[in-house]
Amino acid sequence: MRDLLFEIGMEEIPAGFLQPALAQLQDLFTAKAAELKFSHGPIKVMGTPRRLALMVRDVAQIQENTVEELLGPSKMAAFDSEGKPTRAVEGFARSKGVAVGDLQVVETSKGEYMMLVREVKGVETSVLLPGVLQSLILELSFPKSMRWGRNLQSFARPIQWLVALFGREIVHFSHEGIESSNRSFGHRFLDKREIVIQDAEQYEQQLGERYVVADPVKRRSQVVSEIKRAVAEAVDLPGGNVAIDEALVDTVTNLVEMPYGVCGIFDEKFLQLPAEVLITSMREHQKYFPVVDASGKLLPGFVAVNNTRVNDTNITRKGHQRVLRARLEDALFFFNSDREKPLESHIDNLHGIIFQAKLGTMAEKKDRLVKLVKILAEKIDPSLSDDSCRAALLCKADLLSNMVGEFPSLQGIMGGAYAQHDGETPNVATAIVEHYMPKRAGAEIPSTDAGAILALADRFDTLAGCFGIGQVPSGTADPFGLRRISLAILHIIQGKRYTISLRELIHKALALYGVKVDGGNDTVEAVINFIKARFANDCITRGLETEAVEAAVSVDFDDVNDCLSRINAIVQIRKEPAFKVLAGSYKRVRNIIKDNRDVAIQTALFEHEAEIKLYNLFLDVQNEMDKLIAVKEYAKALEVMLRMKEPVDQFFDTVMVMAEDMAIRQNRLNLLTALGDLILQIGDISKFQEN
Repeated sequence: MRDLLFEIGMEEIPAGFLQPALAQLQDLFTAKAAELKFSHGPIKVMGTPRRLALMVRDVAQIQENTVEELLGPSKMAAFDSEGKPTRAVEGFARSKGVAVGDLQVVETSKGEYMMLVREVKGVETSVLLPGVLQSLILELSFPKSMRWGRNLQSFARPIQWLVALFGREIVHFSHEGIESSNRSFGHRFLDKREIVIQDAEQYEQQLGERYVVADPVKRRSQVVSEIKRAVAEAVDLPGGNVAIDEALVDTVTNLVEMPYGVCGIFDEKFLQLPAEVLITSMREHQKYFPVVDASGKLLPGFVAVNNTRVNDTNITRKGHQRVLRARLEDALFFFNSDREKPLESHIDNLHGIIFQAKLGTMAEKKDRLVKLVKILAEKIDPSLSDDSCRAALLCKADLLSNMVGEFPSLQGIMGGAYAQHDGETPNVATAIVEHYMPKRAGAEIPSTDAGAILALADRFDTLAGCFGIGQVPSGTADPFGLRRISLAILHIIQGKRYTISLRELIHKALALYGVKVDGGNDTVEAVINFIKARFANDCITRGLETEAVEAAVSVDFDDVNDCLSRINAIVQIRKEPAFKVLAGSYKRVRNIIKDNRDVAIQTALFEHEAEIKLYNLFLDVQNEMDKLIAVKEYAKALEVMLRMKEPVDQFFDTVMVMAEDMAIRQNRLNLLTALGDLILQIGDISKFQEN
C-alpha cells in the first residue's frame, strides 16, 4: 500500500470557494475509488487560496478482482433442433474470446439464457490514477469558473501546477498543457521558490518550511492566535480584546496561507456611529476584527490579518488605518446626513421601491403591515397596539436611507437608530430593529412582544402574498425564502408561547391584498400545509419522535404551541405499556368505521354487557378528558383515555360490530366513531402501528 498526494496549484481563488471545493474533492475521489474497486485508508483534504490538496493513506496497489457476468443469447436461440451451437452463440463466445463450452445456462425472468461468468483480475492502481486525478479536475464545480488562454476547460482560477505522487513515484498525466510532477511552490511573497515534494508524509512539513500552512484547521487556529496576539501587544488599546466573529475567522482563514495579525486604531469620533455600523464597515469591506473592552463595548481599534510578514509593522498599520478611515468617514457622513431628516419623511417615497412585481410596492406592504400588526396586537397584548402600529409604519423607511444604501445588511438596525434619534419610544425603535429577527436558522428571536408582532406580520404578509400569486417553492427553488420565513414564524410563536390561529391570520393577510391575490380556502390550506411540513420537519430534526409528530399534526394544525403540547403529551404517554394495545385497538376502530361520522347512540339497542360497560366508561372518560383538554392538560387526558384499553378489548372479543340488524350495526359503529373522535382530540395514535 502507498499514500497518494494530489495538489492543484492555482491563482488565488475566492475565500468562499475553498471549503466546498475541498468537500467535493473528497467526495469525488471516494466515489471513483468505490467504482473502480481499489481500497484506501483515511482521506484528508487541505487547501489554501493557492492550492487544493488531497491526501489518501494506504491506497491499494492493485484493483480488486471482480466476477464479470455477461448475458448472451437465449438458450433457444443458441442451439438448433439437433443441439448444435448456432451462429448467434458462436459469435457471442468469439467476441468474448472464449469457446461455446465455456458458457453456462442461467435462469432469468425471461427464461433460460447463455451467460459467460469469468473472473477479471484487477489492474495496478498506478495505471488507473492518471485518469482518476484528471477527472477530479474536470468534475470540480465552482459558483463561478473561467477559461484562460487557449484552454478548453474552465476552473475557478488559472491552474499553475499539478503535484501527483503515489508513494514517491510521480503519477504522470497532462491537463491543458500542464504536466503533473512532484514540484510545488512556497508562499507567494515570503518564499516562492520551487519545492520538490518527497511524499504525502512530508507534504505539510515541506510547505510549512516555505511559510504555507496547508491544513485549514491549523491555519484557522493560527488566525485566532494572531489576532489575539496583535491586540495583546497593542499599547494604544490597553485591556482590549478582539471580538471574534466565527464566520469572519473562516473567511480570513481562506484568504491567507500564513496569517500575520496587525492591530490598528481609528479616531474616537467614529464611536458615535452605532456599533453595528462600525462592525459592518470593518467586516464586510476590509475583513477586520473589532476590538472591545471587558464589557463588550467597542474600542477605537481593529485587527487586520495579512498574508505576509512585514519588516516594519508601523507602515502596515498606518496603511490599514488609512483605508479604514476612508470607509468610516463615508459611514459618518451617511449617518449624519440621514439624521438631518426624520425617518418618517421617507415613508412617502416607499412607492418607488417594488416589493414584488405582482404584489405592489413597499408603500403598499407598509399599509398592510399596519393593519395586520393591529390584528396581532389585539390578540397578543392590546396595550402594544399603538407602538406596534407605529413601528409598522416606520419599519421600511430606512430602506431609503444613505446608510442602508451603502450597507444593505444594516436595514432595521439603522431604522431603529434613526427612530431613537427622532424621539420615538424605545419600544418602537426596538421593534423596528427586531422585525428582521431571526435572521437565520438558530438565530435569536425578537426580545420584545412589539418586535415579535411586527416580525410575524411582515412574514405572514410575504408568505400569504407569494402563495396568493402562485409563487410556491418547488424543489430547491425558493427565491423568496419562504421555507426560512415559515421557520421564523414557527420559532417566534414557539419562543414567545403565543396562542395564535394560523388559519385566521393567513385568511386576514390574504384579504389585505384584495384582488391582487387568490385569497380562497385552497390558498389558505396550501399555506397551512406548507408551514405544517416545516413544523413537522423541524420537530423531528430537534429529536421528537416522528410518529408522535405525525399523530398530532394529522388531526389538527392551527395553534403551533397547542400542537407542540399534544406532541409532548403523546411522547410521554407512549411509555405506558397500555398505550401500544390501545393504539392497535384504535387502528382497528378506524378500519371498521371507515367513513361513518354519525355518533348518535341509542342505549336501548345494546345487547351485550361489553357494550354497556364500554359506553358507560366512555361517558366518564369523555367528561374527564373534556375538562382536561379545555385547560390543555393533554398528558393527563391521555392517561384517562388509557382506562378504555380493557373495555375496548372486551368489546371486540364479545361483540360482532357488523350485526345483521342494520339498526344495531349502525349503533355499534356510532359508538366506535364517538370513541375515535375522543381520541382524535389529541392525536391519531394509529400512526404508531406498523402498516
